[in-house]
Amino acid sequence: MKVDMWTYQEVVEPVDIVGYSVEATDGSIGKIDEATYDAGSSYIVVDTGPWIFGKQVMVPAGAVELIDLDSKTVKVNRTKDDIKSSPGWDPEQFTKPDYRQQLGSYYGS
Repeated sequence: MKVDMWTYQEVVEPVDIVGYSVEATDGSIGKIDEATYDAGSSYIVVDTGPWIFGKQVMVPAGAVELIDLDSKTVKVNRTKDDIKSSPGWDPEQFTKPDYRQQLGSYYGS
């Protein structure tokens, strides 16, 4: 079954997850700065740390495995290196098909 990278894998109720911790497969990666539930174009923006050392990255909703409301944690099915090495968040480009194609290709489908 092909996974749509821009759609959450499980049925996720639209809930404000901004500020939730993000857990990669190998540990904590940062916190959510922004999240959307737009049909076919959902994503989260993860702040990977202090502005000098970290960066913001856009992660397609298809990489989200679980949203734990009790612990305020979002688990993604990628490693910390996968996320840190991904193309950076570009608020000027994120709606453009080329940028989404680049991210979709990076994260795989």
